[in-house]
Amino acid sequence: MSNRLQGIVKRGAGEAVHWAWETAIECAAIGPHSRRGRRFGRFGLNSVICFPTNTVFNEQFIHIGEGTMIGPQVTLSAGMVPGQACISDPVVKIGDRCLIGKGSGIVGHFEIVIGNDVWTGHHVYITDQNHDYRDVTRPISQQSMPERSVTIGDGSWLGFGAVVLPGARIGKHVVIGANSVVAGEIADYSVAVGSPARVVKRWTEERGWFTVD
Repeated sequence: MSNRLQGIVKRGAGEAVHWAWETAIECAAIGPHSRRGRRFGRFGLNSVICFPTNTVFNEQFIHIGEGTMIGPQVTLSAGMVPGQACISDPVVKIGDRCLIGKGSGIVGHFEIVIGNDVWTGHHVYITDQNHDYRDVTRPISQQSMPERSVTIGDGSWLGFGAVVLPGARIGKHVVIGANSVVAGEIADYSVAVGSPARVVKRWTEERGWFTVD
């Protein structure tokens, strides 16, 4: 086979692979009327979970609003294992018009509430449960895993790699900087960065935007 013919074959094969992958992405996406979508406690119109997913289970305890896009390779789960009967319903609630970035994880056990118009960068992790390690005589894997509810207010933005830990209370219209770790309360109209995240800028009606020392 001549080099020219080999090139034509390779280009054709490459186009076929791209076409097949794009078709798979479109056909395998989870929407409100798909078989997978109907497993959810709520799956709003014009919302989608992009293909491929990572781990998705106990969908009946997960509510998704309208017009929300959840990126590919996302983990979205309620409880510890598939088939678990959770003690709260919903465990994970995602509002309308949200955008959850590629490779992110939302792992709920008790209550995670994400408001409307919340956007995240890629690889953001949100959980309401952590490992206890107060008993130094026992492995961490054998200790309790306390749960504390998490809320993220309307219109907030979480930058790439942000981590939201149990008990976090993020207000509305908050910006969380890339790779920040949120464990406490962040007031409305704030910018917070770092590990642990601290507010560095705020807006109020009285003062407008101001820097926080």
